[in-house]
Amino acid sequence: MLALRARVPAEDQPKLRCVYAASEVAGFAKTGGLADVAGSLPRALAERGVDCAVFLPLYRSARLHANSLEATGQSFSVRVGAREVAGTLFRSVLPGSQVPVFLIDQPDYFDRDDPTTGKGLYQLTSPDGTKADYPDNCERFVFFSKAILEAIRVLDFWPDVLHVNDWQTGLVPVYLHEVYRQHPKTTFKPKYAAIKTLITIHNLAYQGLFWHFDMPLLGLPWRLFNLDQLEFHGKINFLKAGIVFSDLLTTVSPTYAKEIQTRYYGCGLEGVLLARTSHLTGIVNGVDYAVWDPATDPHLAANYDEHTVMQGKAACKKALQEHFNLAHEPRTPLLGMVSRLADQKGLDLVVAAAKWLLAEDNVQIVILGEGEARYHQMLEKLRQLHPAQVGVAFALDEMLAHQIEAGADAFLMPSQFEPCGLNQMYSLNYGTPPIVRATGGLADTVVDATPENVADDTATGFAFIPYSPEHFHAAVQRALAMYRERPGQWLRVQRAGMRQDWSWNRSAAEYVKLYEKLSTLP
Repeated sequence: MLALRARVPAEDQPKLRCVYAASEVAGFAKTGGLADVAGSLPRALAERGVDCAVFLPLYRSARLHANSLEATGQSFSVRVGAREVAGTLFRSVLPGSQVPVFLIDQPDYFDRDDPTTGKGLYQLTSPDGTKADYPDNCERFVFFSKAILEAIRVLDFWPDVLHVNDWQTGLVPVYLHEVYRQHPKTTFKPKYAAIKTLITIHNLAYQGLFWHFDMPLLGLPWRLFNLDQLEFHGKINFLKAGIVFSDLLTTVSPTYAKEIQTRYYGCGLEGVLLARTSHLTGIVNGVDYAVWDPATDPHLAANYDEHTVMQGKAACKKALQEHFNLAHEPRTPLLGMVSRLADQKGLDLVVAAAKWLLAEDNVQIVILGEGEARYHQMLEKLRQLHPAQVGVAFALDEMLAHQIEAGADAFLMPSQFEPCGLNQMYSLNYGTPPIVRATGGLADTVVDATPENVADDTATGFAFIPYSPEHFHAAVQRALAMYRERPGQWLRVQRAGMRQDWSWNRSAAEYVKLYEKLSTLP
């Protein structure tokens, strides 16, 4: 058996054991917030006594970025369609921890990502900016889902809870229920039968839809292709499969858990979620304050805390203006945004409101992000029209993201929907009041600066509800008025945000309660 962690006395052994499976993990491979969660939550769980191991594919980027990557000598094969596909296991640890990470190596499926050629984890970007999913994504994540269950066996690491995330691992609970709990070997059958499953929905809009003729690839009986299980408007739906077959469900904020049970936010799965409402819990994601702390952040021009926020942010603002070749104007409001450039993020509101703000007001705007070609074009046009006021960087740049959080006066996040969001919580800690649409996790983490909330020191940002440029513009104007005319109130809002605790320790405590609940289920 492969040792997963240092031996400790029997009385100190953790009561709960968890396999945390995700298609991306910060420190190894990342496209968005799922990776940040997968890179932080298992570490927080381990600190609370959970014996946790992380499983993800061995992408090319993971091979390049992982520290102390080593072969385990363990291999296996799974059937994908009519073929037997071999895989091997590599081992590393989560950065800053002893939490083991097992990377599933299958070069034909996972050794392809290369930013220089437009190849990502799940998509290929053409030279004109058009994105397309890899045509074999169904096959790739069928393999990954089965590989997780095989890896548990070959490593002899039998969890109480198998925690899967999003559509890429949505088939794992199905395979466990339909295949592995009926394992032909009596040694393994009861061990698989004892595993409980939990799926976390990070973004319901991404469901893993594939044509029905891919059913033979799954190796599952056609009887599962029905309205109540895997079928969705004539297609196979990986996320729906996970929702139906998991023992418990979570999503990444209480408000989003309620929203996705409605037609507006449910993306066609509201009925499935309503049927499982008693099994669904919303838990707000956490912030890794070891990484996102302006007092220690190595990427900043100056470090600061709640007591030195004015001086520290002034230095960071100057450095940010210099980076984007904007005039160094200390009292000109600088609005920042770091975002995936997608419909969800409210970029149409940002561009519409920016035209009014830049024409009528003395403001500066900086935006960092990468995504859909049409948003690249819209933002580039805005920059060309207002080169002295607008800075744009089309990239995934972790260092610059930190510098925008610290250097901006306010942070823009007018999302059409937002399951949880992390940037608004980073902004709170950096004394950068977020301007948000009150949806999902944004509603759960940002307190609007109404006169009453400012007076009792609970206000942490500015919120609006109707999804329109006019309402977003009005929220920005409220923020600008306070910044310019009532600096004392602005400072109170900044400091109230910096006092918030959105740490992973808080989130992990709620997950441990769910794991304990799962472990008692029959």
